[in-house]
Amino acid sequence: MEKLQDSACEYLSGVCPVWCPGCGYYGILSSLIEAFAELGVPSHELALVSGIGCASRLPYFVKAYGFHGIHGRALPIAQGVKLANPKLTVVVVGGDGDGLAIGGGHLPHAARNNVDFTYLLFNNAIYGMTKGQFSPTTMLSAVTKTSPFGLPGETVNPAALAIVYGASFVARGFSVKKEHLKNLILEGIRHRGFSFIEILASCASFNTTDMNVARIIKAMASVPSDHDPAKPLEALRLATHEEKIYLGVLHRAERPTLEDRCSEIQRAARARGGGAYADLVAQFA
Repeated sequence: MEKLQDSACEYLSGVCPVWCPGCGYYGILSSLIEAFAELGVPSHELALVSGIGCASRLPYFVKAYGFHGIHGRALPIAQGVKLANPKLTVVVVGGDGDGLAIGGGHLPHAARNNVDFTYLLFNNAIYGMTKGQFSPTTMLSAVTKTSPFGLPGETVNPAALAIVYGASFVARGFSVKKEHLKNLILEGIRHRGFSFIEILASCASFNTTDMNVARIIKAMASVPSDHDPAKPLEALRLATHEEKIYLGVLHRAERPTLEDRCSEIQRAARARGGGAYADLVAQFA
């Protein structure tokens, strides 16, 4: 255990996190670097990609390649990184606002393309960095800075969305359950294809109700041992359960990645020969 902790510390960049005291993201950072240490991936073979928000600061704190992009655009950037260098282990980090509001249009395409990277969606159900506006995962009727009389819109369920969009690996973790979360991250990275992990986390400054740790602990349950993750409808039933918050691997499927399909296209294009480019240009002459 001591050896693992020493090894995990080697993945810290030396830049101190600037999250608020009590933020659930500290637990996620700890689980992530312990997962890296257990995988034994060298820092120069890791790439962390993020958008904007509290969660998106994480690449600064890890010794790896990092890309802090614009709001909501982490997924297409990560897809480009992975296609440019398939040998990299690519992990995307972002919050519920960054990933499901302004960036919500990218999730279905990352899922259907099945690019081989892992997306950690930190869900604290609030825009924390900008001081407490409601996000897509804020609960109905919640009072926030931008909904002083109660939020009128229904709540988005991130894990359910990912299953419906066709993600080949969908899991749900909780920042307080560090060992469990580390194992989910390990499974997600080892899965060949698009891995989506929703991570419930508290916001100690602006949302102590929706993501109240005691409330989650009271409602959480492990995915049943006889659950078959290959059945998406069963996974959806667990993800949308009205009383229990199921933690664990909800869905897993094996299918070709975007890299596999791009390689097939490259082989077909090369087999056709150099005349193909001239023929293509001629069509637009």
